[in-house]
Amino acid sequence: MFREKVSKLKAKGLFRATLGIDSCHGPVVRAQGREMINFASNNYLGLAGHTKVVEAVVSAVREYGWGSGASRLMSGSNHLHEELEQRLAAFKGAEAALLFNSGYMANLGVIPVLAEDGVTIFSDELNHASVIDGVKLAKAEVKIYRHRDAAHLNELMTATPGAKMIVTDGVFSMDGDIAPLDKIRNLARKHEAVLYVDDAHGAGVLGKHGRGTGELYKLDITKDVIIGTLSKAFGGVGAYVAGNRALIDYLRSRARTFIFTTALPPPACAATIAALDIIEKDGAALRKTLADLSDRLAAGLAKLNIPADAATPIFPVMTGDVKNTRRISSRVEVRGILAPAIRPPTVAPDACRLRVSITAAHTPEQIDHLLSALAEVF
Repeated sequence: MFREKVSKLKAKGLFRATLGIDSCHGPVVRAQGREMINFASNNYLGLAGHTKVVEAVVSAVREYGWGSGASRLMSGSNHLHEELEQRLAAFKGAEAALLFNSGYMANLGVIPVLAEDGVTIFSDELNHASVIDGVKLAKAEVKIYRHRDAAHLNELMTATPGAKMIVTDGVFSMDGDIAPLDKIRNLARKHEAVLYVDDAHGAGVLGKHGRGTGELYKLDITKDVIIGTLSKAFGGVGAYVAGNRALIDYLRSRARTFIFTTALPPPACAATIAALDIIEKDGAALRKTLADLSDRLAAGLAKLNIPADAATPIFPVMTGDVKNTRRISSRVEVRGILAPAIRPPTVAPDACRLRVSITAAHTPEQIDHLLSALAEVF
């Protein structure tokens, strides 16, 4: 049965396989026996292989070993978990924070807890798959509003009685555009709704201090629910929810993906603490480099008549159908560029693309090489 299903996936160009990376994850990686420029990474500040992060991991492994051995509520809670939660809360300007093992697990665990007691969820149509699945698990009434359309959101909320929750990405991972959080937050206050923001791709990147989409809009988000991951700009693994202390206390006792999961390894927490140190000290310079490279890529794409916006380091290069997308991805791969084809179910069948993402560790010459390769296929 499954051989037949795999054959059908291959016939449609939707079969997927992992690409083994044989090097540290950086702007250049070794894959399939050769070096390639990596434009398929969320390591936005280049911290995944930073010397201080690596040293923090090695030191923690020597002191605590690797595994945590149990869930946080059993015997798996190390002081590094608690220190990291305090540091993340301070970084986000919140009263408290709670760690999860991934952004997916955070969304699956938190959304159902918040959407109890007849809450209606209002969700952006292009939210991340983990948000969509968390909404499904909530078993609540769900209303989908048009992408980034605050007027449509207001219309739906006005017509809906009872308790409400707005769920949106901060930065949309496949399009690189930013939620109009100022308008959405105003609607949350107007309709007395909970505002839930998955800011996975905003934290560390956006705002004066890198605190994310809320800081970009200069909003006080201390009364809202903010989700973030530690696997993007922080260069590690894990996720967190930040908010007021009562919220975090409640989630600690109710979120199933927190309660029933072995805790993050202590060295993973040490890595993120080290990454936070770097972001707080050198983040402004790293974000400036990232912004300059984003501007360079956007200007070059514009010359190729490829729409581009340098607001974030995510650049969707639209390629049409599955067949053409795979062709273009293969063509740039021949030029030593890693930019995999993005196909359904990640995006709609008519919205296939290369998702080009850049990091502060890239060089201007690498950006120019990418543009040269794209010029050959567009």
